[in-house]
Amino acid sequence: MSISIADFPQVWQKPPAEELLASLKKLQVDPPIWNAKTSRKVIMETYQNTAKFRREVATYLSSIISSSLGWIQDDDEKEALWDEASRRLSERCGRAGMGEITRRWPLESPASTPFELIIREPPITGDSLGLKTWGSSYLLAQSLGEIAEKSLSHLLRLGQPNQSLNVLELGSGTGLLGLAAAAIWQTDVVLTDLPSIIPNLAFNIEKNRSTIELLGGGVDSGALTWGSDDDNAERFSKKNQFKIVLVADPLYDDDHPELLSSAIHEHLTVDKDARAVIMVPQRDLVTKKLVAKFLLSMASSGLVVLEEHTLVGQDDWDEDGEDSGIECWWAVFGRQ
Repeated sequence: MSISIADFPQVWQKPPAEELLASLKKLQVDPPIWNAKTSRKVIMETYQNTAKFRREVATYLSSIISSSLGWIQDDDEKEALWDEASRRLSERCGRAGMGEITRRWPLESPASTPFELIIREPPITGDSLGLKTWGSSYLLAQSLGEIAEKSLSHLLRLGQPNQSLNVLELGSGTGLLGLAAAAIWQTDVVLTDLPSIIPNLAFNIEKNRSTIELLGGGVDSGALTWGSDDDNAERFSKKNQFKIVLVADPLYDDDHPELLSSAIHEHLTVDKDARAVIMVPQRDLVTKKLVAKFLLSMASSGLVVLEEHTLVGQDDWDEDGEDSGIECWWAVFGRQ
């Protein structure tokens, strides 16, 4: 049943606080979960409805926020209404405008039953980009079964335990990709990021640990700053431990290509069959230049592209949901 703002109690009608609050609850929207089988247009229309409806909702919410609500005697009720209306407005301002959210991400592979990962994303402030679940992480997570069968078949056997294999994720953020790898590949994965990101990452690991262990995987985490030994977990003092390194959406600044390639070189085993799997969204010309710089830096470390592909994914960073998605480049690297 569709919602019409005209049917909602209006400020000029001076409705009771409980009626206004009930209406605001009806306007709550959940952040979208992307599905490769559903077009972005359908997903975003479901999430944000039409542009016309968004404008009507914004006007309605603003009327409550800007009103003194003078006919309501209880100050706590007024505050509750202003807070609720502000939350509804922020939900329609893209991911950057939201507060803390929790999403359930559905996943499956050719050898596993469907399962969900529950991922918490704290409010995003400043440059805390590691607190958001980026669309490329989910896109790469959805591809892990196929990657295991085709690109990593010499290392992984789907449907069988692979606990003897050491897997490292760099720049894990909220942990979606690394957690998915542990579950789908039935192996042990160590998730890493900056010290400031680790508390939320550790929370998500514990939230999903029972699911992953039930599927045959194992997870751990530790602080790891590229290009520095300060504040890094003790376990990373030994170099070249990991047979597979996973990375999604890691390039934002000019120094990232060299820092990332150096981290991969330091932590990937020196074996010829070791592999690094990297995905980078091609958002703009700057990102493409960073990828080119990364490829040169990897080559100088003796790490070469064995195969490369593109996939189309989505994200919810901006309010505008009218585009057709974003092209993500991904590649598998090995040692020369």
